[in-house]
This record gives sequence, structure tokens and C-alpha cells, in this order.
Amino acid sequence: MTAMSPPARDPPPSPPFSFIIPELPKLCSSRNQMASRRVGFCLSEKKRKRMNLSAFADLCAGRGIDVVEIDLSQPVASQGPFNVIVHKLSDVIVEAKHDSQSEQLLSNFQSYISAHPQTVLLDPLPAMTQLLDRFVSYRIMSQLQTTLKGRSICCPPYLEINTRDPSVIQSAVRSRQLSYPLICKTRVAHGSRSHEMSLIFSEAGLCDVHPPCVLQSFVNHGAVLHKVFVVGDDHFTVERPSLKNFPPGPCDRSTIFFNSHDVSKPESSSHLTALDDTMPRLPPPSDDAMVALVRQLRAELGMSLFGVDVIVNLHTHTLTIIDINIFPGYEGVPQFFSSLLNYIESIMEKQGPLQPDRTPQPSQHEEQRPTGGDKS
Repeated sequence: MTAMSPPARDPPPSPPFSFIIPELPKLCSSRNQMASRRVGFCLSEKKRKRMNLSAFADLCAGRGIDVVEIDLSQPVASQGPFNVIVHKLSDVIVEAKHDSQSEQLLSNFQSYISAHPQTVLLDPLPAMTQLLDRFVSYRIMSQLQTTLKGRSICCPPYLEINTRDPSVIQSAVRSRQLSYPLICKTRVAHGSRSHEMSLIFSEAGLCDVHPPCVLQSFVNHGAVLHKVFVVGDDHFTVERPSLKNFPPGPCDRSTIFFNSHDVSKPESSSHLTALDDTMPRLPPPSDDAMVALVRQLRAELGMSLFGVDVIVNLHTHTLTIIDINIFPGYEGVPQFFSSLLNYIESIMEKQGPLQPDRTPQPSQHEEQRPTGGDKS
């Protein structure tokens, strides 16, 4: 844990995915003056800076809540207790599959959560892990068409690709009746590579597919993406630029490779998002449909902090789900801090007084011994 007391003079070297945080003023009180309400944050340095966690900690302090930045390289029990832990362990979860140190960090964290059922985790690790796999998240999105039948909500036809054989891919595309152009996305929905996508315009372009990946029928949507940010019971919708319309059906156009950050960030400006001036503006998503979508997704996912990318079909005006995101950046949502704090407080109101953590703390040798814990 990075506390507000001065850091040790000779800190130990950091493992590759430890979340050691530089000291931030007013971030948490000393252990001797521990607040009765405590929230632990376990975020990468990049995510912490993007969120401006120090500003959120100041807001929490005004309501008597201590914010503690958890250092995964140290026993979590020595940094507790916690009413709530907010995390984005995507890096650790992905790296744990092939890196023993990350595997151990994740195992230690899971062991702490299992031993402290009173601590609420935002969000549960199994729920978060499934969204790192687009094969799984797309199945969830596809099922929503049934559970939300009558709400004019759908997911475009898609296909899971595990082969490089163009003839097999072509046959599968025909069998599933996917329509061109197709948008291709990586299976792993995390990291810089997950933003590398392509638009494929014909069977000939299927040779550009690099499995494992997802192929999805592209839906013309007037170059407007609606990003839905969920915080507990609240949700906020922000408009972003998106891919322009393309003529439906196969054509001899070459595959277009692009990075989704280049076309859908608030400041994005790309020829891929340019629309003809005569293009009429599509109506915004129905409030009722959006509420129903968020409510159903919260129930399906068991999560409180996530984002949904939706578009409005140019021709049918149907609300179309194209992606689900873990703990997004909430850019363009000025109410994020207040909404998150209110949600955390609502959780604390249902809990009893926070008790000191008396869990026996393993020695450093024991803490780093592989346990063979679940990698998910």
C-alpha cells in the first residue's frame, strides 16, 4: 500500500505488474488514524492518472472516506481492511496466462478477496475476465436480442474465427449470412492491439484476417457512436465520432486497416468518419430502450462499472450493440466522480462497521510461493 507516510528509503524492486504508487498528498491517513470507511483502488499507473485518482480521494475525504492505493507486490491484508475495492486488473489477468509473477499477484489478490467476503469488489473478477474475451462478450450481446425482444435492440451477426484457411472462413461467412463490409476485431479485448481493426469488403479480403478474431457485419450508422457509461444504477451517454457509411454488399475495395482510437475518441478527426453534408442526422437512442439495455446488462454481467458501445441503424433506427468495455475512461462524463462516490456510499450503508483486518499475514517467502490459484 502506498500510504501518506514517507516512503521507505530503500524500496524493494518492483515486479513487472506490481501496482506501486508514488506518494500522493492527502490520499490516505496513517494506519493509526484509519477512517472507519475505506476504499481500496487497484489500478495501473496509466489508469490512475487518467482517472485523476488524487482528486477523487480529496472528494472522498470530504465525506469521511479514506482512499488507499493497493500495492499488489505487498500482502493485501497488511493494507486493509476495505469496505470496497475498485480495480482494473486487466493487465494482470491477461499476463497471468504466461507470466508467473503476474499469476502470483493475481492469486494473492484472489486469496484476499476469498478470505474477506465482507469486502465488495467492483467488479467481480470472473465477470471482468469474461469481457476480456470478445468470443464471450459477443455471445452475451447476441443473447440480449432474445431477452430484450420487443425493445428494438439487436447485435449484428458475427462469427468467431480460429483458422487462417480462407476457404473455411468464406464458407462460414456464407453459412452465417454475414453481409459485407465486415469489421474484424481481435479476440482479446484488452491492450493496444485490441484497438487494431479492419474493414473487409469481399471474400478476397478474408485473406487479411488474423485469427483468433471476430468478424461482424458492419452496420451503417451515420458516423455517430453512442458510448454508454454505467456507474452502478446510473448511466450516461456520450456521442463520439465513428466510421462513416459504406455501400452495402461486396466490392473490390481493398481492406481498410484502422485503429478505433483514431476514429472514436472525442478529439478524433479522420477521413474514415467524414460524412456527406446531405446526410440527415439520425434520431438519438430511445431513453426507454437504453434503460432496459443497461438494466439487463447489469443483471447479465453482475457488474457496476462498464461501458457499452451502441449505434443506431441508418435504415431501421434499431439500437445496435457493438461492444462492451471494462471500467472505461468515462471521458465526457462530468458526473463520474459524484456518481461513483454516491454508489460507493450506498454500498457502505448496507455494511456493518469496518473491522480491523486480523488475517494472519504470510511471510514474504510464503507470499511469493506459487499456489496454483485460478488464473481467471
